Amino acid sequence: MKIVILGAGQVGRTAAYHLSREEANDVTVVDSNEEVLRDLQGRLDIRTVAGNAAFPTVLDSAGAAGADVLIALTNSDEVNMLACEVAYTLYRTPTKIARIRSAEYTGNPKLFSAEALSVDVWISPEQLVTEYIERLIRYPGALHVLPFGGGQARLVGVRVGAGAPLAGQPIRRLRERLPDLDARIVALYRDGRRIDPEADTVIEADDEVFFIAARDSVRRVLGELRAEDNPARRVVIAGGGSIGLRLARALERTHHVKLIERDAKRARHVSEVLEEAIVLHGDAADEELLIEENIDGADVFAAVTNSEEANILSAMLAKRLGANKVMALINKPSYAELMESGSIDVAISPQTVTLGSLLAHVRRGDVVRVHSLRHGTAEAMEAIAHGEAGRSRTVGLAVDAIPMPDGARIGAITRGSELILAHHDTVVQDGDHVIIFLADRRHVDQVERLFMANGTR
Repeated sequence: MKIVILGAGQVGRTAAYHLSREEANDVTVVDSNEEVLRDLQGRLDIRTVAGNAAFPTVLDSAGAAGADVLIALTNSDEVNMLACEVAYTLYRTPTKIARIRSAEYTGNPKLFSAEALSVDVWISPEQLVTEYIERLIRYPGALHVLPFGGGQARLVGVRVGAGAPLAGQPIRRLRERLPDLDARIVALYRDGRRIDPEADTVIEADDEVFFIAARDSVRRVLGELRAEDNPARRVVIAGGGSIGLRLARALERTHHVKLIERDAKRARHVSEVLEEAIVLHGDAADEELLIEENIDGADVFAAVTNSEEANILSAMLAKRLGANKVMALINKPSYAELMESGSIDVAISPQTVTLGSLLAHVRRGDVVRVHSLRHGTAEAMEAIAHGEAGRSRTVGLAVDAIPMPDGARIGAITRGSELILAHHDTVVQDGDHVIIFLADRRHVDQVERLFMANGTR
C-alpha cells in the first residue's frame, strides 16, 4: 500500500514509524522542516519530500498520483483540508484522512459530507485523548478501556492487585466466580513478559491482564482482579488547554471537578465556558496550592498541559501528596514506559491513542477498529469476516481452527446486536465482527490476510 503522510510532527512521526515497519507499506513523508526529514530518513525505510504539504508540485513529488492513502497530519487544519482537496481534484486519491483540531470545523458535519470537502475521515487527537481519559476515570483501576463492537464490548487492561479475589488463582476461577456473565482473558504479562493465558494459568499479583467483556460487565470483572476501587468522584485537572477543557466539560456534571491553569487569560476563558467545574489560576506543580486544594482527597489527578515535563512533575507531586490515581500526558513513548514503572499510574501517549484511528483506515481486509497497546508493541483490532463456509479462511471455521499467528487470540464476536465471547468451538459466520488481540503487532499482515474479502483457503 502506498501511503503519503503530510507533517512530521509527533503524530506524523509515530504514524511513519509504525506504518513503515509493515512490509506491505511504501511510506513517503512530507514536511517543510528538512532537518526533521533527514533525521526520519536516517531512522526509517521511507521517502521524504520537503515543502508545503498542500502545494500540487510537492504532492506530485511525494507520489500522490499513485497513493492509496493520504494522511494529512500537519499542525494546520486548513493545510490538511486543502491538501485532501488537492489530492482528490488532481489524483482522485482513494482515501484521504485529515487531522482537524478546531471544533469550528468538526462541529459542523455538513463540511465533511459526501458532496462537501474531500476529506474521507477526520481525526482529532485532542478529542480521542479526552475520550480515552474519560473512560479511565469512569472505570477506576483500569489501565486501558477500549470500545469494540459498536460499544457492546470493552477490552480492558488492568494490573492485578495483591488483595484481589483472583490473585493466586487459575484463570478458570473467573467463570466459577462469575457464572452469570461471560468474560475472556486474552493476554497476560508478568514482569514485561507475555504468558499465554490458559485455563490453568495462575494469575499473580502485579500481572498485567487484558480481558474482553460486555460493557455492563466490566466493573464486576475488574472487582475480581483488583481490591474494590471506589468510583472516582473528585477529579483535579492540570491544564486548561484543548484537552483539559474538553475533559472538564465531559465530567463536570457527574464529578466534582477542579481545573488548574497557570495562564490568567486562559483561566478566565475556561471559567466562562465551564458551568460546574471550579477553575483555579495557578501552577499545578505548586505544592502549597495542591495541599490547599486538598489533593490528598482527589480520586484522580490528570496532568494534561502542553509540557510533558510539567505533567510528569505535577503528577509525581500529586501522588506523593496523596492523590489516589494520577495520570500524565507524555509525548515521548520512552518517557511513558519509564514513568509507568514509577509513581505515575497511567502515562498517556497522544500519538499511541491517535495511531489506532489511523490504522483502522490503512489496514488491508475489512478492519473497522484498531487500538495500539503497550506503547505500540501490541494491538487490538476488530475485523469483519467475509466469504462462504468451505472457501473462506475464517467463515465456517471454529475459533480453534482459524490459523492465527503466535500471540494472536480471538476474544469475542459481535453478530448484529449479540455479543459472543469466543470459545474454542465458536464458529465464525459471514458478517461477524471479530475482535482480536495481537501480542506482537509484527504479525498484523498475517491477520489482515485472513479477513480480506477475497481471502480463500
